[in-house]
Amino acid sequence: MYVAVKGGERAIENAHRLLANARRGDQSVSEVTLDQISEQLGLAVDRVMSEGSLYDRELAALAIKQARGDLIEAIFLVRAFRATLPRFGTSEPVETGAMRVQRRVSATFKDIPGGQILGPTFDYTHRLLDPSLAQGFVPETPATAEASTAPTPRVTDILGRDGLIESSPRAEDGASVGDLTREPLNFPADRDLRLQNLARGDEGFLLAMGYSTQRGYGRNHPFVGEIRFGEVEVEFFAEDVGFAVPLGSIELTECQMVNQFKGSATEAPCFTRGYGLAFGQSERKTMSMALVDRALRARELGEEAVAPAQDEEFVMSHSDNVQATGFVEHLKLPHYVDFQSELGLLRKLRKEFAEANAPDAMKEAAE
Repeated sequence: MYVAVKGGERAIENAHRLLANARRGDQSVSEVTLDQISEQLGLAVDRVMSEGSLYDRELAALAIKQARGDLIEAIFLVRAFRATLPRFGTSEPVETGAMRVQRRVSATFKDIPGGQILGPTFDYTHRLLDPSLAQGFVPETPATAEASTAPTPRVTDILGRDGLIESSPRAEDGASVGDLTREPLNFPADRDLRLQNLARGDEGFLLAMGYSTQRGYGRNHPFVGEIRFGEVEVEFFAEDVGFAVPLGSIELTECQMVNQFKGSATEAPCFTRGYGLAFGQSERKTMSMALVDRALRARELGEEAVAPAQDEEFVMSHSDNVQATGFVEHLKLPHYVDFQSELGLLRKLRKEFAEANAPDAMKEAAE
């Protein structure tokens, strides 16, 4: 590392001080607080929690502040902190059908049980800069209602009643669930590990992979069956009392994508599913997840896997932004010995090349 360079340790210490000053910026400007980040940069906080695999808005806001707004660096910080936490067990599967819905839309049916709930979204806004936001803008009070607590059946359940979509897979009782945070990734990977990988994966990478399937690299023709965002209760089975106890509520976004499937020799034509789930309001992320999840099921459904998004090893090995960042950014660190070795080899090869071609050069000069 740079410590090996003369004066390197002092240089690194000063680099830390420079970073702290750059992070703070002009000290005549009020320092941003964690509450401000959490409340006003909520989508950035949601992304850091999802890809950092830790639901804690305050810690995610702190990581964003410490990282100067670099979300991948913030995700790295959250994961590093998460690795220090004790592990008490595994929560019960959350019931998204009982979600206290704040937003719920379907692109497949206009009228759905419980209705379409537009909620907070950019979908219908004009993409024009709003100068009023720079002047301490106070928004107009919106019409509000309590989040629905009535069970809202999923749109895919409507299709399922008529047998028009594949059954939702259910885990066997007592079946173990893989954990990418504690075990190395191996191939082939079951769907539980694939979905974990996608949930932690870089949103931009997944967006590109999902987009590629829509452009023909994977023969994906999707419909958004439903996107829902709201609060769900998390429960933990307490062995001491013999039943699950509630730990609290978290915000989640769930996307169920409906895809065409022509059937096979043993399976009748029906719709198939792609699935996405992430912390907070993460609609682009969960839609991309659902597209890639469906693409990765190609072999399972008897389809030819020819596109990058259908290649399990390619997608899962390159989706993690922390791992990718480490591998790319390590190139900034000293590689003096390696480069000198390469430089010596190149000079030797050039000398051998010149000697091998010297007679021809002399002959041409004589002519």
